[in-house]
Amino acid sequence: MPIPATPNGLISHPSPYTVPETLDRLESILRAKSITIFARIDHSGEAAKVGLTMPPTQLLIFGNPQGGTPIMLAAPLAAIDLPLKALAWQDTEGKVWLSFNDPRYLQSRYALNDDLLKPISGLEVLIQQAIA
Repeated sequence: MPIPATPNGLISHPSPYTVPETLDRLESILRAKSITIFARIDHSGEAAKVGLTMPPTQLLIFGNPQGGTPIMLAAPLAAIDLPLKALAWQDTEGKVWLSFNDPRYLQSRYALNDDLLKPISGLEVLIQQAIA
């Protein structure tokens, strides 16, 4: 069961996989759909390099300029939220989660019409596929 969208627009779904496996699965799905992977940031790995410890936490940054650019043209500040991001993280109890911005929150935040939102509205389906 997902954590309902929070007031700040984040949705989190539990994943039965490790943090790296969760993002590997999502990355594979995105690549199969010709969605560009811009970066993968291993926050916990970087923390370890400076002697700090944190639970496994990795961020995937991805998108499609054909879908994102019209959003940013309509609302330039949307570039702070685009490209899209998915965060795989492990909580203090060892449970892994996959979290992302709710596209409906972005729609509300930037007053986007439904047509502009269409290219990113399928994110939930891709997230579900990754954790199935």
